[in-house]
Amino acid sequence: MSLAARWIRPLMVVTAVGCAGTAYAIRAALDGPVEQYSGAALSAAIVYTIVIFIRPSISPLAAGAAAIAYCWLIEFAQLTPVPEALSQRGWIVRQLLGGRFDPVDVAWYPVGVVPLVAAHWFFRARAHSRAEPTSVEL
Repeated sequence: MSLAARWIRPLMVVTAVGCAGTAYAIRAALDGPVEQYSGAALSAAIVYTIVIFIRPSISPLAAGAAAIAYCWLIEFAQLTPVPEALSQRGWIVRQLLGGRFDPVDVAWYPVGVVPLVAAHWFFRARAHSRAEPTSVEL
């Protein structure tokens, strides 16, 4: 296992904690649309880090698609009474499932994921280019 591969999971934990901290700091400091939309984007970014944590070898595009699909699944599930009923059981469940459907959140989830996909793609391509031997012309 390469040094970079060993750091993927710890980096995802740090990234997820950083996203959560940023979301709660924004929530504490601001109110209104910035707080709401940044929360949706940052929660999607956290889901992306969880996908990478679970499967570090996944491609950036597949990880992004999985994260966005999961966020949309949870959001559209809020059209049913199940998430709201479960959310009344505790704070953690409310954080995971949300409370009510918001169509604007559906648009903001990719905003949180796309920059991470781009960064993941960039660093993965850079790592692969360093691993490939270069030919030397004589």
